[in-house]
Amino acid sequence: MTEERVGKYITQLSGYRAFIPNPLPPNPPIKYDEHLQFLLSEADRTLARLDGVGLILPNPDLFIAMYTKKEALLSSQIEGTQASLEGVLAFEADLTPKEDINEIKEVVNYVKAMNYGMSRLKEDDFPMSLRLIKEIHKILLKGVRGASQTPGEFRRSQNWIGPPGCTLGEAIFIPPPHHMLDELMSDLEKFIHEEDNIPPLVKIGLIHAHFETIHPFLDGNGRIGRLLISFYLYWRGILGRPLLFLSIYLKKNRERYYDYLMRTRTEGNWEDWLKFFLQGVVDVSEEAASSVKEIIGLKDKLKNELFLKKIGSAHAVKLLDVLFDRPLISVSDVEALLEVSRQTATNLVNGFNRIGILREISGKKRYRKYIFNDYVKIIAKGTEIRPG
Repeated sequence: MTEERVGKYITQLSGYRAFIPNPLPPNPPIKYDEHLQFLLSEADRTLARLDGVGLILPNPDLFIAMYTKKEALLSSQIEGTQASLEGVLAFEADLTPKEDINEIKEVVNYVKAMNYGMSRLKEDDFPMSLRLIKEIHKILLKGVRGASQTPGEFRRSQNWIGPPGCTLGEAIFIPPPHHMLDELMSDLEKFIHEEDNIPPLVKIGLIHAHFETIHPFLDGNGRIGRLLISFYLYWRGILGRPLLFLSIYLKKNRERYYDYLMRTRTEGNWEDWLKFFLQGVVDVSEEAASSVKEIIGLKDKLKNELFLKKIGSAHAVKLLDVLFDRPLISVSDVEALLEVSRQTATNLVNGFNRIGILREISGKKRYRKYIFNDYVKIIAKGTEIRPG
């Protein structure tokens, strides 16, 4: 690859060499060989199908709320956070989760950052911008690990990438020095807004990799970079709802993810990175569409089960509908939401618990909380925490 595509290393006063990337787009331009063209076509097709499948959900906004929690978990897990979907739901229900509360708060902050970014982009006069990036970064790090690392501000000191605890001299990669960040990030913002013929999925693949190379924050760069993917596709109107979250693919292929990013810096090899990225769009779109269909199938299956187990009253069917909105619930919740007596609510919850639709998770004798087990399992696929 030509030097123009790579950027350059500049030796700093302290003796280390920091990498300065060249502005986007790559020069020479991206070469669309047969494989890259095929993956781009597949990614466009599966993404359009996913956007369409989202429309057939009974309540797409609530599914997206759960799926956002999944993305928050996976993106945080890539950075080493150990939390589960059940733990996050327990925390939100004011229960004491089994995992570290501080790590769960990191996931909750990610959800808040995602929701905030989407609400900002719905505003007619608020575009994708450095301002948005700083605002979501501030939310991401509020009150959690990294809160002392100037949340919402580009770094004012050198950072580096390498194994935990490594020194600057042992780093695998050293991003640009802080005094160059304003210019580099301004160039990136211009590229985001530039009218060009680059396909949107290729463009966000370039943006994500370039952002990670600049590494403008002292902490949270990986999570912000992954949030940008969802924000960009929504902002450009490629997706009507934020349904594409790549973290499950990047978590499964973590070593390849880092390797392909590094090769854009060392070799200027953007094509292989884009093939990896587009394959992720295909895989994740298919996985998300499959989850939607699985949820619709689960609802039909459980309705039949209620009738077979003689719990098929109108209240029982209504409770089943409620559970797809609120997968963690109490008897008091059922009483209020269904507007039934305490005894009726208790009987319904006990019946659902007996046949395995609900599972008690609070461990209490009073004020018990129940989780909609099969639904949460569908959403939680891929977020499981491996021991050790």
